Amino acid sequence: MGNRVRIDIRDITRIAVFAAIIAVLGLPGAIPVFGAVPITAQTLGVMLAGAVLGSWRGAAAVAIFEVLVLLGLPLLSGGYGGVGVFVGPSAGYLIGWIFGAFAIGAIVRADRQNPTWWRTALGCLVGGIGVVYAFGIPVQALVTQIPLGPTALSSVVFLPGDALKVVVATLVTMALWRAYPQGFRRGATSTAPSVALPADDSASAHAAVSRPE
Repeated sequence: MGNRVRIDIRDITRIAVFAAIIAVLGLPGAIPVFGAVPITAQTLGVMLAGAVLGSWRGAAAVAIFEVLVLLGLPLLSGGYGGVGVFVGPSAGYLIGWIFGAFAIGAIVRADRQNPTWWRTALGCLVGGIGVVYAFGIPVQALVTQIPLGPTALSSVVFLPGDALKVVVATLVTMALWRAYPQGFRRGATSTAPSVALPADDSASAHAAVSRPE
């Protein structure tokens, strides 16, 4: 069988913490713009989840957050939650968050390397903006019945804020790496209970490690 990674209690805790961070970033509320999708700070949490946790775990943190939203918890900016948000204009962006976090982790932790500022910035740019927009804009156009071109053009209003989030996510990730590199470790210890997951970008089948990855 191919490489497998193992997820232990520490990983589960980190995933839960980043799901909570995404929720907390929704507390300031959404900034309405002229389009159908408001500006929120929660994409910053998505970027941080992917950059710090890696691909699978970062995506898992976002997915857990969205499951809670789906169940009706008002965790999205503005106090929204429930099934309705997954069929509205923002639905594609919510789906894109999961894939975006995965892409961020895959780039930042490529070949299980330690994070660097340029890979972190690139990952957040590609995953946090490119991937999210690739899902969000077509779905928004479909739901609002506005042609794809005008919908994409209206999304330009998000770019300055998202670019700022890339900068903040990069600075925070590198500060965390310097201050607490243990928080970037992946995989289970030899004594912690664990379950196998598909191959991650940040760990091998032998999950006990003695250095940050």
